[in-house]
Amino acid sequence: MANKRDYYEVLGLSKGASDDDIKKAYRKLAKKYHPDVNKAADAEEKFKEINEAYEVLSDSSKKAAYDQFGHAGMDGFQGGFGSGGFSGMGMDDLSDIFSTFMGGMGGFSGFDFGRSSSSRRTAPMKGDNRYMSMDIDFLDAVHGVEKLVNITVDKMCSHCDGTGAASKSDIETCPTCRGSGRVTRQSRTPFGVIQQQTICPDCRGNGKHIKKICPHCNGQGYNTTKEQVEVSIPAGINTGQQVRLQGYGERGENGGPNGDLYIEIRVRPHKHFTRDGNNIHISVPISAIDATLGTTVDVPTAYGDVELNVPAGTQPGQQLRLKGYGIKDLRTNNLGDQYVDIQIEIPKKLTKEEKELYEKLAHRKKESVFDKFKKSFK
Repeated sequence: MANKRDYYEVLGLSKGASDDDIKKAYRKLAKKYHPDVNKAADAEEKFKEINEAYEVLSDSSKKAAYDQFGHAGMDGFQGGFGSGGFSGMGMDDLSDIFSTFMGGMGGFSGFDFGRSSSSRRTAPMKGDNRYMSMDIDFLDAVHGVEKLVNITVDKMCSHCDGTGAASKSDIETCPTCRGSGRVTRQSRTPFGVIQQQTICPDCRGNGKHIKKICPHCNGQGYNTTKEQVEVSIPAGINTGQQVRLQGYGERGENGGPNGDLYIEIRVRPHKHFTRDGNNIHISVPISAIDATLGTTVDVPTAYGDVELNVPAGTQPGQQLRLKGYGIKDLRTNNLGDQYVDIQIEIPKKLTKEEKELYEKLAHRKKESVFDKFKKSFK
């Protein structure tokens, strides 16, 4: 994976290129490097590389994963262009490319691109998904929270059910393409007659003609609305995980449903708490005397202060556990634990009385800790 080129670089584009730019760049390069046209030794490999890049960048879900995680984000997707095929190409792309490298064969009327493309264009199609991100506080991620977000969405017109017509009787078959959604063009070239099917310019591929448009959506079949939507963030969510809002994605086609909106969560770091899986860690300072004699402290947790017994002889960096005070697992609802990292603070300044007490203690010890350490070397 490390030796793969950046997909945008493969297509000669910069990150953030539009869908049209991606498609134009792909079609241009696919024509140039198709092995039936380009006889260079590396043409086939370049063609496969171009196809792979286009398959990812032309798919909204794959593109979003690639933009965020690079090639590592493609591990969860199956399929591809391993054999240099056309699995990521639309029928218009195929028609255009075949018209280039098969022109000498007198056209490609034997290839029935129009039929499957027409049925696909006239059938209801679900819209693409959309993606956004949201920042939340650490404790909101622990407990869960409700957030309001402002969303602009295209919703199917309830008066015409997405047809764009004032009534069902106002919908008729397109006279230009006779309902197929496509028209055939013929061009005479030195290599013969090239026959190519394109989208019908009058009905834009849907095969229908509207006599009277719907006055509620101006014939669009949808209305653009701004909504304030409540988003439920579940307890235990972590950075990089997503919440789905069904039906708030891109609008569908030909009466198809909208896609979905995926909100990626980013959890802000906390001043004292850190997360490790479903466990929480916190560092707590105590004095050397408390560590030596033992003590009881009220430790902050995500659920309030909890009493913790620090045993006598506790060492610097020692961890003590508060069972069940961690984070809820999203799948099992089991709670993690909180680990308290003990930090022993040595005073830099002492009062006269404190100094005298420490000196008395030092004089009573027959052998220091360091003396015992030195003896171990003899």
